[in-house]
This record gives sequence, C-alpha cells and structure tokens, in this order.
Amino acid sequence: MAEVDESAVPDGPDPAEELYPLVIAVAPSPAERLRLAERLDGIAPLLLVADVDELRRLIAIPGQLPGPAPADPPDPADDALLIDSARSTARYGDREVALTRLEHDLLTCLKAEPVRVWSYAELHRSVWRDEGLERRADVQSLVKRLRRKLGELGTGVTIDAVRGVGLRLTDHRRPRVGGG
Repeated sequence: MAEVDESAVPDGPDPAEELYPLVIAVAPSPAERLRLAERLDGIAPLLLVADVDELRRLIAIPGQLPGPAPADPPDPADDALLIDSARSTARYGDREVALTRLEHDLLTCLKAEPVRVWSYAELHRSVWRDEGLERRADVQSLVKRLRRKLGELGTGVTIDAVRGVGLRLTDHRRPRVGGG
C-alpha cells in the first residue's frame, strides 16, 4: 500500500472544490455571439449558445433525459417554427429543411424580434456583417429563397414586406390580438 506524502499536498482548499465563474450567454445570431465574445474576452470562461435548447443539450447529464417526455406527440398545428443552429436547419412539425448560412442568419434575425419591421440595411448588416454595402437586391433574393423553404415546411410563417419600411416575420396561423 502506497503512503501519501503529506508535504507534497498544498495547504488550503482542494482546487477541485474552488468555484470558478462561467458566463453563459444566449444569443441567436452569430454576429451577436461574436460581439459578446469580444466584449467579454478575458473576464471569465464563456459559453455562447444560440438558444436555450442548445444549452440544455450541452449541460445535460449523460444517461438522463433533459426533461419530461410528452405523453402524446404534439399536434403539428401547435408547433412553432424551430431553428436548429447547430445543424443549420428549420423544423416545423415533422418536416425539416436545410438552410444555408445566409438563410439561417436571416431567419434567426427575423425570428429574434418577430413583430419588428427590419429595414433592408439592418438585415444586410446583420446577415452579411458588412457596413456600407447594404444592397437591397441581396436581401430580396435571399428572402425569395427563404419564403420557398418556409412554404415547403408548410408553416403559416412567412416574411412579409412592409411598403417603404422593410421586412418582418409574420405567423399567419395565429390571429393578431388588438383593438378593433
């Protein structure tokens, strides 16, 4: 049996018992995650994720389910449009379509604030990450492809143009709540 040399063990608490801060940030767009990484550089270890579901998958204990499993499969009419950033796909019910990086970034941007009307310039900066170019034709072409893919999914979600302002994500399945 080997003896432990007490003089080799440092005084104080066991390093494994010390607490180390970890900053966890949830940001849907890659541009926002990059900005957060730059601002929080050197403060503490940083974990950046696209959504809460991704965070749950990362911190789940192996062999343990992340949450209670639903008893019945969900009704597709109640499903929301889900974006899987890790796989770069959009899912609705049991259907899924692959997204290019630009399509993913545009849909993520619009879905982050679905009521907001985004100008073409804002969308161009968020998706292409370049200042000054802001070409409307780039955005319109990307929106056309993304509308087609949303149609393939069978969602009621689409990208609507607001004349003279820009674009917004609209869910036509759910009635608008408002006076009148």
